[in-house]
Amino acid sequence: MLILSSSFKKILFIIFFMIGLAGATEPFEIKLWDKNPPGKNCVEGEEIIENWSSSILDRHIQNISNPTLTVYLPSTEKFNGTGVVICPGGGYRRLAIDKEGHDVARWLNEIGVAGFVLKYRLPCPQKGNVVFLPQLDVQRAIRLVRYRAKEWNLDPQKIGVMGFSAGGHLASTAGTHFDYGNENAADPIERQSSRPDFMILIYPFISMTKDYAHPGSKRSILGDNLSMDWKVLYSNELQVTENTPPAFLISTEDDRVSARHSIDFFLALKEAGVPAELHIYAEGGHGYGLRQTGKPVSVWPKLCEKWMKNMNLIH
Repeated sequence: MLILSSSFKKILFIIFFMIGLAGATEPFEIKLWDKNPPGKNCVEGEEIIENWSSSILDRHIQNISNPTLTVYLPSTEKFNGTGVVICPGGGYRRLAIDKEGHDVARWLNEIGVAGFVLKYRLPCPQKGNVVFLPQLDVQRAIRLVRYRAKEWNLDPQKIGVMGFSAGGHLASTAGTHFDYGNENAADPIERQSSRPDFMILIYPFISMTKDYAHPGSKRSILGDNLSMDWKVLYSNELQVTENTPPAFLISTEDDRVSARHSIDFFLALKEAGVPAELHIYAEGGHGYGLRQTGKPVSVWPKLCEKWMKNMNLIH
């Protein structure tokens, strides 16, 4: 019989514990707000979840009243200390939570980046809510990730935001409408900065003042009362300053959401002296996410990974 000393047992425990840490953590979901979320709650009843595909998981969520973050932490052997809050698209009418959320978080884990899938509330101006609820949620998500950075082995200065389509508008909103936290807030999370350190915008909708503005997403934000002040405020290419974080952008010429959204945002960033990289492909359409469609735009994840390396966000 093999008898192990107590000290040797402790060493074995530490080894096995570290081996366990080396594996990727199972994703888990947390609430954004400990109490009722701020802003007028304009939905009732349960969330509505529909799978839009008979062959793959492609869920779309509506009627969201309790925003959450699903946390994906990579294996420790790959971890770069960088985290990304992911904003799925859906025209501000629903969230494509798998192809523009969970699938993306798993890909980020593969390159050593923590992914945080944001299930955010949708705007409801037609019900008299003048507060842009998605903005409150994405700002809270960034503050929360930064607040728990030490716990999750993150660098608090490498917390970015990523968005697809209308989620790209939300991500660009986070990058142009931020604050550095309220040091006197009772809630320690609210003392954190909501400024993302970088933005990744994939086929984003950004402008609401130009003739190419996407009418469906614009109406979802503003309703039928299209206030010019609000149009200007949330046309994020008009809100860029020298403090706006660096950005990586992808669009295609055949997208129903015009590539001019990305072009004008890129030009505004360059004029402000903010580092930015833009790729526009002839074909690809809209809503492709990470799917390999056979179109050249399908290489965008590799380009994004290279950009992140150039920005010293990953090794």
